[in-house]
Amino acid sequence: MQRYFIETAIQEARITGEDARHIMRVMRMKEGAEIIVVAQNTAYICTITAFEDEDVLVQATGQTIPSPELPVRVTVACGLPKGDKLELITQKATELGMYALLPFEAERSIVKWDVKKGAKKQERLQKIAKEAAEQSHRTHIPKIYEPIHFKQLVSQIGDFDAVFIADEEDAKADKRTRFADKLKNVYDKQAKSILIVFGPEGGIARKEADMLMQAGAQTMSLGPRILRAETAPLYALSAISYEFE
Repeated sequence: MQRYFIETAIQEARITGEDARHIMRVMRMKEGAEIIVVAQNTAYICTITAFEDEDVLVQATGQTIPSPELPVRVTVACGLPKGDKLELITQKATELGMYALLPFEAERSIVKWDVKKGAKKQERLQKIAKEAAEQSHRTHIPKIYEPIHFKQLVSQIGDFDAVFIADEEDAKADKRTRFADKLKNVYDKQAKSILIVFGPEGGIARKEADMLMQAGAQTMSLGPRILRAETAPLYALSAISYEFE
């Protein structure tokens, strides 16, 4: 069953824009067809009642679908990577349950955010997150934030119940604290929000890691192998899903 997100309450359900065109011209649905409409983080089974100009009017049947969301809100902060890696991270991390994506300008980021093209880039990433949320039957579309400076990232550490850094030095150590053990501790404390921080290609600079840890973050070991910038967030989200779900 097709899934669509709306920003209004379900009592005022009206599907507009690209989603409405998709229903009418791609899916060629008729009145009486059932679809899933997600409103205010709840998925409702709805019936199409009418087509009004370019909009689709629907009515809730009274049936809802259980939420598949992670029991903890995980925000991914990643240093700006090269190429289209940010798009890959957005798509796959959304499928794995990411709550929000917070790109930041890291010391080792080769790519610099183009302010002139930034709005369109952010809009594209948000669209990718929306489509991935629909595909994976989410009831929440991750918020894709505009990139921030590293110092701004450090200032937000206190907004989360737990903060982890993917640090290459931890991976190289002979004796590592298992990420699973740290997650179990967070789980036992019934944390509601987690921030996981990843560097760009080349990883987090030593100075950046020290600043984050001084602000209250802790390192996480993702195993003895060094992962790519686009792989590490997906590994961490999978581990969190395993522990919490």
